[in-house]
Amino acid sequence: MNAPLPDVPEVRVVGLPQLTQGFDLVERLDLPMHLKVHGPLEPVSGERLAQLAEDISLTGRGGAGFPFGKKLRAVAKSAIGRGIRPVVVVNGSEGEPACRKDTVLLNRAPHLILDGALLAAEALGARTLVVAVTRNSTEISMRAALAERGLSDRRGQAMRARVVRTPERMVSGEASSVIRAVNGGPALPPGRRVRAAETGVGGAPTLLSNAETFAQLAVAARIGARRYSHTGLDSEPGTVMLTISGAVARPMVVEVPTGVPLRYVLQLAGAPPEPQGVLTGGYHGNWIDAAAVHEAVVSKESLASVGGALGAGAILPIGPETCPLGEALRVANWLAAETAGQCGPCKLGLPAAAGGLADVMNGGGPAALEALREVTQAVKGRGACKHPDGSARFFASTLSAFTDDLAAHVLHGGCGRDTTGVLPLPLPGYEEAEESIPSGEKIFVDWTLCQGHGLCADIIPELIRLNPDGYPSVADAMVPVHMQGRAQRAVRRCPALAMRIEQVASPGPTPPPARPALPGSSRKALGSGRG
Repeated sequence: MNAPLPDVPEVRVVGLPQLTQGFDLVERLDLPMHLKVHGPLEPVSGERLAQLAEDISLTGRGGAGFPFGKKLRAVAKSAIGRGIRPVVVVNGSEGEPACRKDTVLLNRAPHLILDGALLAAEALGARTLVVAVTRNSTEISMRAALAERGLSDRRGQAMRARVVRTPERMVSGEASSVIRAVNGGPALPPGRRVRAAETGVGGAPTLLSNAETFAQLAVAARIGARRYSHTGLDSEPGTVMLTISGAVARPMVVEVPTGVPLRYVLQLAGAPPEPQGVLTGGYHGNWIDAAAVHEAVVSKESLASVGGALGAGAILPIGPETCPLGEALRVANWLAAETAGQCGPCKLGLPAAAGGLADVMNGGGPAALEALREVTQAVKGRGACKHPDGSARFFASTLSAFTDDLAAHVLHGGCGRDTTGVLPLPLPGYEEAEESIPSGEKIFVDWTLCQGHGLCADIIPELIRLNPDGYPSVADAMVPVHMQGRAQRAVRRCPALAMRIEQVASPGPTPPPARPALPGSSRKALGSGRG
């Protein structure tokens, strides 16, 4: 079975690099190297920035595909109407096992992302920037990038910036989940529709967009709409970042102009010449067959026309040697485990659907297939977030894409092939094993005061569990940097004042110290724009 993808897999480029420019020179572009490769960036007014985004048809690269210019105008309108400064959030939360393109950019080109985010912040008059990340490597890289620019969350700074860590889970990357996490709550959808452009971080209008989206904005602001549009299709100009994994010889992230044949990109990664199927758009996406692969080019419109989806740019072929329903079942079980547990369609419907697929595979016959179809249909459009709908899309696509295999399992009890596990999933226990940056602090309980209220275990269950008597059992471990806020909140909310946090050792890896401002640096260039 395939191992989980590394944080930063091999990176390739088709044509001339834009987002990956300089990757052939260094592993990570720090601020001086970033400026040498890309040059300085001048501020742009809000109207000009929105027009630029519209001229290049820039849409969100996190999967939803919402037009960036429209989002920018909505935030500006709300901020002006309410008379308060907005907030800018970079969503670098990449909790899907098949996606690594944002992680690559956060690790290797952090300043290109910050360029776009600061450009938007200055255009809007925002004075708060937040970068949400899911992985240890991305947290280290982005903290270092902020330090290289002399940015921090200290009061009195013209721009306050900070990094927020979210769990590596599918539901944690949704916009509403990220905003809840930034506000100090759990990284889960709130269960109701909330427009970030109207009320987001701290109740302020919030411009939240994907990491690649901000990087694309930075490139377009430097080279202009006309030159940007010389690359790729007229209808979808520019490049896209794709993560290619599954049954490939070389899992990779590749920057490719729109309009390049999909089969060429798959060949680049060493995919089977005639794949049994290709999952497009990741685990909330759609399957396409080999014939569609030969028709499609890399673009949202082209993939949609053959029944696929670009989504967050994850492309996963499978070869003829594995059982496609078995591969789908592995993903289905993972999707069911990723539920936020806040609504019936997600908490009950997804495990039922995964169980139904297992029944079909295990010889349940036509009745099991019909039950699976009914459960999948019942999940659609009824969830509190997008996870049930995306998962239902995956189930429905699986049933329609592999009809021959489905018939073999329903009528004959199987297709005769083993499940080789080519689709990447986290190893069991990955959440417990995940490393993090230690803060050098530990939580202590004064047992003479503790009354067993249990609030602390609700706030930070990763470090505090309740024992059989209802009293807290505190892990003998450092508080990770990304959990410090919740740890402090648990201490503050203890009704008996029985908890405290103490520094017990020097913190772990820290970003390098801020460097002197460079002539023409992007922090200086972006320091005076107003929207």
